[in-house]
Amino acid sequence: MRSVGTTLPSNWVDQETLISVFREHWARQHFNVERIEELHRSVQVGGRYLALPLEEYLPLERFSERNDAFNRVSLDLGEQAVRRALDAAGLRPRDVDHLFFVTVTGIAVPSIDTRIISALGMRKEIKRTPIFGLGCVAGATGTARAADYIRAYPSEVAMLLSVELCSLTLQREDLSIANIIASGLFGDGAAAVLIGGRDQDGAKGPQVVATRSLVFPNTEEILGWEIVDSGFKIVLSSKLTDLVRANILAEVDSFLATQQIDRTHIKHWIAHAGGPKVLETLEGALELPADALALSWRSLKSVGNLSSASVMFILDDLLKDNAAEPGDYGMMIGMGPGFSVELVLLKW
Repeated sequence: MRSVGTTLPSNWVDQETLISVFREHWARQHFNVERIEELHRSVQVGGRYLALPLEEYLPLERFSERNDAFNRVSLDLGEQAVRRALDAAGLRPRDVDHLFFVTVTGIAVPSIDTRIISALGMRKEIKRTPIFGLGCVAGATGTARAADYIRAYPSEVAMLLSVELCSLTLQREDLSIANIIASGLFGDGAAAVLIGGRDQDGAKGPQVVATRSLVFPNTEEILGWEIVDSGFKIVLSSKLTDLVRANILAEVDSFLATQQIDRTHIKHWIAHAGGPKVLETLEGALELPADALALSWRSLKSVGNLSSASVMFILDDLLKDNAAEPGDYGMMIGMGPGFSVELVLLKW
């Protein structure tokens, strides 16, 4: 890993303000507004950065209007994240050989990566892989696929860009528990990771040692989108944490065993900030020491769940803290629709 670049929209709103807005909007339809407030406070998010100023959301009544906003804002945020990653690595836009782009919160054809390429003046010969539908796991999965590419072409540079504008997917008339939780949990942001060959100049970050992709059969209804006339409707089953609890320990242990190490060797955990229940489940199932997921909890409380960008923000925080020493192992864990899990083993 050469560098990470992250960016957030300028529109920060504290959670209590957001709760009051939702209370006013849903009070006419929901017989128990106090339950909405309880669910929003339970996700332990202090505030979120939003793609648009708060007052600009109400006029966006149709999916096409919200998607237009996604395309407009994602280009700006994506360009900022890419520039920050390039600057941190001392590289130019034309140095990138392959651009991987992930999102699950808006659609565009041609995809946003083509607009980033044009805006930054990247080479016309650049290879690109836009990926839609992986959801929250895409930050870890995209990192794994970019590393796979560099293993095949070690002299080249790959970039993963994630842009997630979750606030633009909100279903205002959906009073399901899943949508109420999502409306209090998800935030907006963009992140970029640069990956190059180990022997390249400036290769000072952790090495992607190994990866494992997992898709659990017959779990499609656990997590994802239902595509409706008004856009993306959240699917979020209460069985999610049960599935994680029943499987994650054996999967992590068997993966680490292929590298002749175990959980005691992992010094740094980069776990998707999926929400309090997800993080508590990971802590318990993996028998992690106290504060092992401190960075994930910090990210959740400060910016919310940023979907695929979440693990990239947490990785950026870890690198900025300078807590890792040569020889340390780290584990990135992403989870998303499928139900799928991505494990990425890092070594400094």
